[in-house]
Amino acid sequence: MTETSATTVDRIYNDLSQRIIRGDLIPGEKLRQDHIARDFETSHVPVREALLKLQAHGLAVSLPRRGMRVSALDTAEIREITEMRVVLEELALKHACFHMTSEDFSNADAARKACDAASDLPTWEARNRAFHRAILAPCDMPRLISAIDDLHIASARHLLSSWKVGWQQHEDKDHAAILMQMRRRDVDAACDLLCRHLRRADRITKR
Repeated sequence: MTETSATTVDRIYNDLSQRIIRGDLIPGEKLRQDHIARDFETSHVPVREALLKLQAHGLAVSLPRRGMRVSALDTAEIREITEMRVVLEELALKHACFHMTSEDFSNADAARKACDAASDLPTWEARNRAFHRAILAPCDMPRLISAIDDLHIASARHLLSSWKVGWQQHEDKDHAAILMQMRRRDVDAACDLLCRHLRRADRITKR
C-alpha cells in the first residue's frame, strides 16, 4: 500500500470510527462501500481497508448476504472491557511512571485541563481518552498501548450511549490525583487510584 493510500485509509477509518463511537452511525447500519468512496472521493480499495480495520477493532461486522454493518452494542461486554482495562492500564502506568519526563507531565496536565473544560459529552469523552493516553504512552510499549487504544474505543461507545442524559461539565479529581501521585513517583498509589477510577466509571456506565 502506498503512503497516500495508507493516509486515505486512516482518514476514512478515523472519520467512521468517531461517527460510530458518537452514535451517528447506529448499530446494524450498513456501511456501503460505494457511498463511502464517493464521500471521500476515492476508490473502493482504501474503503475496503478502512472497513476491515473497523471490523478488527470491533466497530463493524461482516454479515453473510448483508454486507458490512456497524456492530451491535453488547452490554455484557462492559465488565470484560473494564477488567481488561484495569489490568492493562495498570501495567502501562507502572512502566510509564518512571519514564515520565517534565514534557510528558506538562502534556498530561494540559490534557487533564482540556478534559475538565469540555462543554459537551462527545468532546469530554475524546479528551478523557487523550488524558489516559498521555499518562500511559510513556511506558514505551507500543503493542500494549495499541491494545489499550482498542479497549478505549469499545469503552467509549458504551459510555456515550449510557451518559447521553445527565452528563454535566465537571472537574475530574481522579485525574488530578493520579497525576499528582505519578509526579511523586508513587507507583502503588497511582495504580490504586487508576483502578478505582476505571471501576467507578464502569458502575456509572451500567446505570
